[in-house]
Amino acid sequence: MRDIHLAQVLDMKRPGLLPKLLAVCSLIAPAAAPAGGSPGWTARKEVTLNTTATGVNLTAPLSEPAVLLRLHQGNFPQFLGVRDGGADFRLVAGDDQTPLKYHIERFDPIAEIALLWVKLPTLNAQSTTDKLHLYFANGAAVKGDEPGASFDAATVAAFHFGEATGLPLDSTAYATTVTGGESYPNAASLIGGGISLPGTQALTLADNGALMQDPAQGWTASMWVRLAELPAQPAYLLDRQAGANRLSLLVNGANVVARLNATEVSATTPLTVATWAHVAVVVSPTELQVFVNGVPAGVAPVTPAAMSGPVSIGGAADGSGLLTADLDELRISNTARSADWLAFEAAVAGERNDAVITYGPDQAAESAGAGAEEEKVSYFSIIFQQVFGTKEAIVEQVVIGVCAVMALIALLVMFMKALFLSRARSATKRFLKAYEKLEIGAGDDRGLEALVDKEKRYQSSPLFHVYRQALVEVRKRRSPAVGAESIGLDEKAMGSIRAAMDAVMVRQQQKMNAFMVLLTIAISGGPFIGLFGTVVGVMVTFAAIAATGDVNINAIAPGMAAALLATVAGLGVAIPSLFGYNYLGSKVKELSADMHVFSDELTARVVEEFGH
Repeated sequence: MRDIHLAQVLDMKRPGLLPKLLAVCSLIAPAAAPAGGSPGWTARKEVTLNTTATGVNLTAPLSEPAVLLRLHQGNFPQFLGVRDGGADFRLVAGDDQTPLKYHIERFDPIAEIALLWVKLPTLNAQSTTDKLHLYFANGAAVKGDEPGASFDAATVAAFHFGEATGLPLDSTAYATTVTGGESYPNAASLIGGGISLPGTQALTLADNGALMQDPAQGWTASMWVRLAELPAQPAYLLDRQAGANRLSLLVNGANVVARLNATEVSATTPLTVATWAHVAVVVSPTELQVFVNGVPAGVAPVTPAAMSGPVSIGGAADGSGLLTADLDELRISNTARSADWLAFEAAVAGERNDAVITYGPDQAAESAGAGAEEEKVSYFSIIFQQVFGTKEAIVEQVVIGVCAVMALIALLVMFMKALFLSRARSATKRFLKAYEKLEIGAGDDRGLEALVDKEKRYQSSPLFHVYRQALVEVRKRRSPAVGAESIGLDEKAMGSIRAAMDAVMVRQQQKMNAFMVLLTIAISGGPFIGLFGTVVGVMVTFAAIAATGDVNINAIAPGMAAALLATVAGLGVAIPSLFGYNYLGSKVKELSADMHVFSDELTARVVEEFGH
């Protein structure tokens, strides 16, 4: 904040003074980040930069470049452990001692998205060992980011275009202002938020002195652009006029064209509709260059003159050549940036961000010394963290909770039903053993009616209930008051007895099949409920990717794995329920078949003993 106050009181017409004072401020400012082992911070993450051919192929070191850290659920699963707004974030250089200046463009713990811009002291060429450390998890920390100090002194304007309302704001200490124009916020831009130019009025950057083009130092402007369609007439990305001098960056059809007075350079790499492209114009003391996606695409010799005055974005200074496009990350520097600088700028903000920057596992802050062993994280713990450690996974949490309840109910039904059928089979075996010993016409002790009053012993057997009902009906019809004892039971009486036995068998079958419908619900409904949670989880994952613009496997895989956990939960309900239902159903069928066979045998014995 001290740098911003100085920028406000300095005479901005002296551009050489501000960078010197900013450098002094950065030296005398108190350290805002922890060094290795500092108390309060309990966790950190190591970040490695790759400047070889597999990352961004630098041929020379860079001084104070700005690095974009894209944090998401794939590389930073600890959003719920970070203070509001990322207040406890601190960045430290690879030596684990030097605090780094940074600022947070976006922090959204619900969507699990954070975008941090960090200024490195230096970045070596052809290296895979350049590192920095992100500290977090300090409940007492206060916000420590410094937007005005996060860029080098030569960056005189840096617009993230992340404002929800109003004109865009500069994130550098120079506080370059947009004095007019029309644009609309674009929430799902390349890097967090961006803007859409409707083609009605160009944005105007006020000249505060820092935007001056010095022929001896050069001048650079870069931005990300996405065309909805190729313009029918040449349209201006940038335009500046100062007397007889004019610098322009245009889109002519699919070509990017840079002009400085009468000199024109057309890029050899065309733009593609609906695709983000990084374009830049560089004015050096001897050359005019145009870059596309960090690669030199055209050059011509020039003799530049000093230029000052406002800069128009999205149209010419006179209001013509208006552009309809999406813009993000506009940067202006009062020096001629090198090809390595622009290649790095395009790589860290674009699709190669994950190739340039690698995030290590979370570490305990006290283990941050050299040779400390990295904490091993279980794959399943990552998946469960994605589901139960984030608020936006509420649908998956509900689905998994419902599946858990269904699983408990299914297990309870299977256990109770297995216990019931086990008792039924055991009691049936005892009953059949006793029944087979009964003799026709042997009297009350050994006759067919001897087991009727043994209900307590054989209560669990469905066959016993059929037997008892049949013999109770026989007793009713052989009562002397009915007059059947002497003459025996006729066919009409036997029909009534068989009907009573059938009724008991139906009731026993209903009893044996009771609650089995809950298993069929678990079998058929569990997978669909789980699939519902998976589909919603996949939708949320792709929405988060659209919001960050970070398309890589580290961003997608954890969210997908977490979403698939809902399907696993549904299958975890259905598979045991299916096995249990089939097994218990077979046991029910066996007992039902035994009842029907026993009913026929008992009918024959009743007719033999009590019929006439």
